[in-house]
Amino acid sequence: MSFFKRLKESISQKTEAVTNKFKEGLAKTRTAFVERVEELITRRKKIDEAFYEELEEILIGADVGVNTVMQLIDELRAEVKKRKIENAAELQPVLSEKLVGLLKGEGDRKLQMADSGMTVILFVGVNGVGKTTTIGKLAHKFKSEGKSVLLAAGDTFRAGAIEQLEIWGQRVGVDVIKQEAGADPAAVMFDAVQAAKQRNVDVLLCDTAGRLQNKTNLMEELNKIFRVIQREVPSAPHEVLLVLDAATGQNALSQAKLFGEKSGVTGLVLTKLDGTAKGGIVIAIRNELNLPVKLVGLGEKMDDLQEFDSEQFVHALFAGLIQSADEEEKAEA
Repeated sequence: MSFFKRLKESISQKTEAVTNKFKEGLAKTRTAFVERVEELITRRKKIDEAFYEELEEILIGADVGVNTVMQLIDELRAEVKKRKIENAAELQPVLSEKLVGLLKGEGDRKLQMADSGMTVILFVGVNGVGKTTTIGKLAHKFKSEGKSVLLAAGDTFRAGAIEQLEIWGQRVGVDVIKQEAGADPAAVMFDAVQAAKQRNVDVLLCDTAGRLQNKTNLMEELNKIFRVIQREVPSAPHEVLLVLDAATGQNALSQAKLFGEKSGVTGLVLTKLDGTAKGGIVIAIRNELNLPVKLVGLGEKMDDLQEFDSEQFVHALFAGLIQSADEEEKAEA
């Protein structure tokens, strides 16, 4: 069975609404990336050095990342030799298969929840990446699953951050634990954990600062928050999610490296994927950092925050090709 057919069958078992969200959210990347690959394959029937060079340029242009692109091209060369592929069109399913492999990687993509009692999820990342919006949307997701949720306004330094979280709290119907602007974030976390315990909530979602106004180091501040949470709930935080803006491309990759090394990040959230043609950054981050992408933002709506699914991602990118392969098969039958 061909790779595209296997992928289509795997997707058919998933909900159509989610499949459509991925398709719509990745429309810009599909145009910039896959359609250019298709055009290259149609134009250059033969696989030669010039073909590989152009493919390399397209992949780098979609923000797949130089190291990952080099690895991918090397693997494609090896497959072409092994399978004795001569026609460029035969390379499309091979490329798709390699991308699914890169995106799957190691590590569990499901959000880690506490075995019993309260789950604590900490959000980190620089200002402006969509951290507060992500928390609001995730609160909505948990609530629609019947869980009780509490929010902690730990970003006490950014002007308007507490109010922004409160607006989301009101929208979703979830309480926010807060102090005054400029208060000690660790103190807010202490209050939030105590309140969550008293109210027996299922999930506590904690916002943190993306930048500090004073001279203390941001990582030190995060470590302090960690210690406070762990003292109160020894198994927490169950997830430390680094929120990245997909539209910033390679900049997101360097942020992930900085935070990943120092703040115990367990997974990534990529926001604003629908607003960029450079969705290849998901592949670069997944491959170079070995951190699982747990959630992706595919639009403005409340339910546009989705659990990341590598098959849905590649299926959405290659939707046009899969349809063409289907039509060809039907014509031959």
